[in-house]
Amino acid sequence: MQRTDIAKLGEFGLIKHLTEHIELKNKSSKCGVGDDCAVLQYEADKQTLVTTDLLMEGIHFDLTYVPLEHLGYKAAITNFSDVYAMNGRPKQLLVSVALSKRFCVEDLEDLYSGLRLACDTHGVDLVGGDTSASMTGLTLSITCIGEANAEDIVYRNGAKETDLICVSGDLGAAYMGLQLLEREKAVFNQQKQEELQNGKNPETKDMDIVQPDFSGKEYLLERQLKPEARVDIIKALAEAGVKPTSMMDISDGLSSELLHICTQSNVGCRIYEEHLPLDYQTAVMAEELNMNVTTCALNGGEDYELLFTVNISDYEKVSEMKDVRLIGHITKKDLGCAIICRDGSEFELKAQGWNAINE
Repeated sequence: MQRTDIAKLGEFGLIKHLTEHIELKNKSSKCGVGDDCAVLQYEADKQTLVTTDLLMEGIHFDLTYVPLEHLGYKAAITNFSDVYAMNGRPKQLLVSVALSKRFCVEDLEDLYSGLRLACDTHGVDLVGGDTSASMTGLTLSITCIGEANAEDIVYRNGAKETDLICVSGDLGAAYMGLQLLEREKAVFNQQKQEELQNGKNPETKDMDIVQPDFSGKEYLLERQLKPEARVDIIKALAEAGVKPTSMMDISDGLSSELLHICTQSNVGCRIYEEHLPLDYQTAVMAEELNMNVTTCALNGGEDYELLFTVNISDYEKVSEMKDVRLIGHITKKDLGCAIICRDGSEFELKAQGWNAINE
């Protein structure tokens, strides 16, 4: 029997391989696998949006530096962001938790404190879930249910030639926050090892370990540990009378998400390096780590900003929106997908962002 390594397909290749031949049987199933949310319809004027995430300790989060309250908040927010990316509104949340014996009741109280804060902020009801024992640490499974008018839903496949490409907020800060935390974790582990070699005992708390100084880098940590779902942008678009032709949230990196839109819309694109929105702290941290800040902005992931396309006739409306940046335009498919650098050179866009399947 042939055995194919999962890493050979990658996350999105695996999803396609497992689901490409699935046929929807029920009239209420309007859209299945392939977008930010599944779309269901049980009422004449409303459609239901459903999205789910599986978060594994050691893969998606590291409790060495991620507080459980922040983890709960982020887990909820990332699911709300999927619903907003469909131009919908999140309404209910279900949370399933598997945990090992090293966790106590107070730990779960912290986790749920973050979940409740996110739900309260966005007007979402936490309506159920499940719990289980685990042999491998902490696992979270989050399902979010939202709704939207059928005519308001925005899919990934609606981008057209000459459409403008827009992005909210700034890019790369969450990735820089992760790099900062990973660097300080390495320093901490090195100090701990040296103290152990010097005969210090962690049980008696006599270790002399220097705490990291994060001053001047607070924004990077906030973007990594406590991201926000951009409901403000969804509201601004509605108030301006602009319906995007396609939209996604940026979880796996700008390049990856833009290539999804182009593939499903059967188009190409051009984006411009000089128009990529970057925060000052992101640029400083990239230089400190000797990393290319444009690469971080394109491929870092976990920004949870909104990437969307609009008809060129909406140029004036979106150009006047707070915290929205025009970064390029949609082209014919045969022109491919590329980024135009500051020096005028052109490079093919490649999906090099987060891949949940280990390679």
